[in-house]
Amino acid sequence: MSIETPVLRRTTPASATPLVAPTAAGILHLGLGSFHRAHQAVYTAAALETAGGDWGIVGVASRSRSIVDAMHAQDMLYSVATISPGSTSLTIPGVHTDAFVGAEQPERVIAQIADPGIRIVTLTVTENGYSYSPATQHLDLDDESVRADLRGGAPRSTIGQLARGLQARAAAGGSPISILSCDNLSSNGAHTEKLVREFLHELPGSEALDALTFLDGSVSFPSSMVDRIVPATTAELRDRVGTLLGARDDIPVPAEPFTMWAIEDRFAGGRPAWEAGGAVFTDEVARYEQMKVRLLNGTHSLIAYLGALRGVATIPEAIGLDGIENAARTVLRDEYEPSIEVPSGVDIRAYESELFERWANSALGHRTSQVGTDGSVKLRQRIPEPALRALRHGEMPHLIALTVAGYLSCIAPLPGFDPGPHAAAMSDSARERLAGYAASARTGRELAQRVIGDLHLFGDGLGAHDAFIARVGELVDTIRQRGVDTAIADAVSASHATTSSLISAEELQP
Repeated sequence: MSIETPVLRRTTPASATPLVAPTAAGILHLGLGSFHRAHQAVYTAAALETAGGDWGIVGVASRSRSIVDAMHAQDMLYSVATISPGSTSLTIPGVHTDAFVGAEQPERVIAQIADPGIRIVTLTVTENGYSYSPATQHLDLDDESVRADLRGGAPRSTIGQLARGLQARAAAGGSPISILSCDNLSSNGAHTEKLVREFLHELPGSEALDALTFLDGSVSFPSSMVDRIVPATTAELRDRVGTLLGARDDIPVPAEPFTMWAIEDRFAGGRPAWEAGGAVFTDEVARYEQMKVRLLNGTHSLIAYLGALRGVATIPEAIGLDGIENAARTVLRDEYEPSIEVPSGVDIRAYESELFERWANSALGHRTSQVGTDGSVKLRQRIPEPALRALRHGEMPHLIALTVAGYLSCIAPLPGFDPGPHAAAMSDSARERLAGYAASARTGRELAQRVIGDLHLFGDGLGAHDAFIARVGELVDTIRQRGVDTAIADAVSASHATTSSLISAEELQP
């Protein structure tokens, strides 16, 4: 774009005009990243267009100023670019009324939660943002930010902010409010409520009594499942959006055409008409969550790690390789699908077919390094239950074992093995610790034992299964010594042999 091109503003003529602007804010959102702006904000825009209401969004970025500054410079506007191989279409949600950086104004986060005009607090802070111990599923009292928040002062952790904000709301005789998690956590509403209550119970004396009473009567924590692939913004996208808009947008968000939101309809203080944007209100959120976290996210992780090890930068490139596509279809159909209960009215075959179409969207450019980031937390949500189910049935989940082997090979490669630049670009809070284990391990089995069996990175259940640990170790060694393609062929062949033997056994039943 040339320097004369106007910045996107409400007064700037553009080909994509904002939807109805909110008159006041009713939602506080923690985690002002791309996913929120391409998902919840779009549903909220549709709700305002259809039913109106004071449901504007105040966005809180955790630390980064870049998005906040750009939104203020652009009258709180940005575009969502829906990208498919044949086209790019733009939407300007226009639903944010303000934005600020939580780390710079922690007191304001508390004040906003206490504000009676705010009736919903939504969260997209990633799995890491909840300050809980994956091993115990309880609040991590060893976390430095949690300890500091319990001592007093303006809180920095998300759970501390919620707890202290609800304390302030209760003290002011506050009106009902809902806390809505939009992160990939099992039973995310109940999980968030548990962590907030645990924080309050850690406060001295009767300090939390009023807040806990307020929670009992006036606060709800509905669960939700969110789904839309939102890759990183690139300079090329900014140029393309600028050409389409006729205005410069410094913070466009790319997204796939597919979007889904399943929500438990328990809102203490009301809600927008999100169904106008296609949201599903259901008492089967847990089923939608299982389907998404295992079929989509679990398989997505396998594609990302195998793709990175094959040296490809994007998910479409990875799924275009025959071996990886075969592995993805096998893990999805044979290892993840038996572990889920399909939501009512969902055609699971159509859903599966759509997943592969989404992953193959070459125009989107979703990077293997982005999908593979934070595997130590993500895989903990995705693999244990399906793997344990198979093991309880006397079956080895070979492709889930390959997922773990691929993860370890990317994040904590054994000495002498180079997983390549795309693996190196993955960030993970456990990388340094796991790399220390890898540096002193002689074999994949030793590494797998330390990570799965001793550290219990993926839970106590899998940590007790020596056969699974051994299988992961074998595949780590195969990747190192004979290459990832050989490991894929090994795992897929073993899985198909297991499936064939199970079918034969069923056919022999009288």
